[in-house]
Amino acid sequence: GEAFVEIDGKTFGQGIPVGDPGAKNAQPGDKVVVEMVRFPSPRHAGEAVITEVLGRRGTPGVDTLSIMREFGLEDNFPDDVMQAAREEADKFDESVGNRLDLTSETIITIDPVDARDFDDAISLSKMENGHWKLGVHIADVSHFVKVKTPLDREAKDRATSVYLPDRVIPMLPEIISNNLASLQPDKVRYCETVFIEFTPEGTPIASEWHKSAIKSVRRFAYEEVDEYLADRKAWLSKLTPQVHQLLADMHELAMTLRKRRLKAGSIELTLPEVKIDLDKNGSVTGAHLVINTESHQVIEEFMLAANEAVARILTSKGVPFLRRVHDLPNPKKLNALTEFIHELGIECDSLESRFEIKRVIADVAGQPEEHAVNYAVLRSMQKAVYSPIEEGHYALHSQHYCHFTSHIRCYPDLTIHRALESIHRARKPRENFDELALLGEHCSEREQRAQVAERELKKVKLLTYLAERIGTQFEAVITGVEDFGLFAQGIELPAEGLIHVSTLGDDHYRFESRSHSLVGYREGNSFRLGDVILVEVSHVDVDKRELDFRVVKKIASAPKKEKNKKPRKDK
Repeated sequence: GEAFVEIDGKTFGQGIPVGDPGAKNAQPGDKVVVEMVRFPSPRHAGEAVITEVLGRRGTPGVDTLSIMREFGLEDNFPDDVMQAAREEADKFDESVGNRLDLTSETIITIDPVDARDFDDAISLSKMENGHWKLGVHIADVSHFVKVKTPLDREAKDRATSVYLPDRVIPMLPEIISNNLASLQPDKVRYCETVFIEFTPEGTPIASEWHKSAIKSVRRFAYEEVDEYLADRKAWLSKLTPQVHQLLADMHELAMTLRKRRLKAGSIELTLPEVKIDLDKNGSVTGAHLVINTESHQVIEEFMLAANEAVARILTSKGVPFLRRVHDLPNPKKLNALTEFIHELGIECDSLESRFEIKRVIADVAGQPEEHAVNYAVLRSMQKAVYSPIEEGHYALHSQHYCHFTSHIRCYPDLTIHRALESIHRARKPRENFDELALLGEHCSEREQRAQVAERELKKVKLLTYLAERIGTQFEAVITGVEDFGLFAQGIELPAEGLIHVSTLGDDHYRFESRSHSLVGYREGNSFRLGDVILVEVSHVDVDKRELDFRVVKKIASAPKKEKNKKPRKDK
């Protein structure tokens, strides 16, 4: 005769009594939000009250709402914020005014095929001295979002847009983010433009900033640009000569910049993003890995170049600003990483050298150990944060770096635009160092919350999909080995699950930490990090975020490398 709720995750081992669920018309099997009245203890079962009914468990969209409530992500904007956005829309008339008029220039955007906002555009030309002149044009959100307005208050509180598999929770109302400040083709849009002059070898030698007005001539999806790069002649009839040449020039310069950046010591990890595939009803149909193709790399290089150029401009003026800081790794973690790489049988010197890290990453590219090595390198690193402290960006090997290119969806970028305008108007920027430090902490926390929420919802959606497919078999790579079992990630379907050692019934296994393997001491069977195996989905618990596999058979063993015979050089 009592009602209980089971709390998501593994924190609560037992159901929590909720008194009268009829007050919210909650039914068995509903997904609900509760407020804890009393936490459970050895003497008391605890008590909660239902505050909201989200819908039937397993219904498309209910999982998204549950993650939003779990992480405190608010979808709707307050009335005064929406009213302020509408007023900005009413005032906008697409007049160029006293801005730098770039509306006749050949400027394009390249974004994901399902992008809702287009906040960066590119132009590129050859100068008379043979140098490149790159233009990075970023939607001027600061024109619509003024300091101390309802729009600014809300944007600062949210600090970032959140990109969930089936919806975007924007930092700003869509009337701004998807319309006024979206660089749509053939429409006059206000931008903040950075022009950077590069030598043919990719060395930046001059930068300048302008308030501008542009008119994009074409919107490209990444896939279209990849098709162009694969067969440029086939696109001659599809594009104007100017746009066709622009794409060719962009690729040439971007690859020059990329080669130069990586040679200088920038560290790039191979950790593809998992993209959930949904049908028109929002139900999961599968998942795939997003590959970082050359079209993505083109835009990435230009955004990095613009961010560095702006950071150099602000540094030269001596004003405090929110930098994107990535501190040096902890030496103890790098020593542990070095030992881990040795245990895999990969020859290396001390990974306190960034160039040795780069060499190891290149060594395992395309190998079964690639995921484990890249993930181990990532875990050895510090988290990148927003801060006015001049500490540089370790992974990018950049002394001065900030985020300038995404202020439709990131508040720190908006502060950079305002700092540039203050300098342009010969005014002192509003925030002092201490205020920026507090703002940086807030924005970093909001960013990390968004990342965890995105990751959790992807996991929930994949588990919901697999819960209806118990017994499905697919190939997977062993990504982790512990004394209690193996972790494996699907190759075609990138879901990671546990294979408990108790399910390996063909032998009795012992854990060998040095070789990261489980070794059978009767039959001599073994499972090692990087092995390719055929697995079967055996158990799914969506609410506890658990996925268990069973090994069907081993397909291929990870190649055993010679143990490191070189003496280590601690640097």
